[in-house]
Order: sequence, then structure tokens, then C-alpha cells
Amino acid sequence: MVHCPECDAEMTDQDDVEFLDMESTTGFFTASKRFYLVACGNCGAAIGSGVAGAM
Repeated sequence: MVHCPECDAEMTDQDDVEFLDMESTTGFFTASKRFYLVACGNCGAAIGSGVAGAM
């Protein structure tokens, strides 16, 4: 079982977290980067992040 470190809410379903696309940029060789944040669906605390690149 996973719990939010801030509010201790239980995360059992995909709806318990919120995936946010923070920013998209175009860089070298027209590749784009997308920045993601995963937040608790109950209190909004950030619990993870990542970067995805595509050409």
C-alpha cells in the first residue's frame, strides 16, 4: 500500500494521483522535452517527477 508522505492518504487507484504536464520545450534537432509532476490527488503534494523526450 502506498501513502502520501504529506497527508497520509492511501493511494490505491490511478485517480488517487494527478499527472501534470508542466512545460514543453523545443530544443536541439527539434526534439521536444516534456516535464511531468505526479501529485497527491488529496492534498496536491508533489510525490514524483520526470522528463520525457521525443523526436
